[in-house]
Amino acid sequence: MALYALGDLHLNFQTKDKSMDRFGDVWIDHEKKAKRNIEAAISPEDTLVLTGDHSWGRNLNECREDLEFIAALPGRKILLRGNHDMFWPANKTEKLNSLFEGRLLFLQNNYYAYKDYALVGTKGASFEGPFYIGNNGNVVWDEEMKRRSDKLVRREEKRLRTSFEKAAEDGYKKFIMFLHYPPTSIIETESVFTRIAEEYHVDQVVYSHCHGVSRFDDSIRGMNNGIFYSLVSGDYRDFKPKKILD
Repeated sequence: MALYALGDLHLNFQTKDKSMDRFGDVWIDHEKKAKRNIEAAISPEDTLVLTGDHSWGRNLNECREDLEFIAALPGRKILLRGNHDMFWPANKTEKLNSLFEGRLLFLQNNYYAYKDYALVGTKGASFEGPFYIGNNGNVVWDEEMKRRSDKLVRREEKRLRTSFEKAAEDGYKKFIMFLHYPPTSIIETESVFTRIAEEYHVDQVVYSHCHGVSRFDDSIRGMNNGIFYSLVSGDYRDFKPKKILD
């Protein structure tokens, strides 16, 4: 029995115009690669957390085949909401859990247990720019875009706290925290998400979203203030799930 994580499958079995192949060789037949790697690593007793951007489908009907693909993978599957998961409105988590009961679990405003750990998480948010070099050589940005981003961060902070609070109310003291977005932007060394992780003394923070070699170092990786941070984006991992806990 082990806990694994992987993000950004970007499946497109029904939305054929959304092929990822144009983003590099690592994405060619990535669905087959992911299936092969997951089946090789994960047993029926294991848990796999998929950290968002599951499907290009714009609604539930357009991503049925993608979700069926995920449901057929081995192990207990827990899904986190990503920025491209249009099939998953923020207020429909309970409905999705009901529709896929016994097959898929959807993580938002709730938590799931793994041994004596609570698995908590939310989509997250971080300001991604664009960034510019100002006249004085400092980094500057569009203030209105930054305000919109800050609003999303506050919303996701509330959802993450709800996840932690529900787990803590049920007596959990050990946590693994999952995000879709990285915990910090490229101009941050800390954020509300890292501070919450430290507040609850989480063991690990697991995130995805960062694609392409030039983006893999956008946020924290490795040990930071006593917490281990892992990037599990599909292309970063070559679509091999990362073991998080035995």
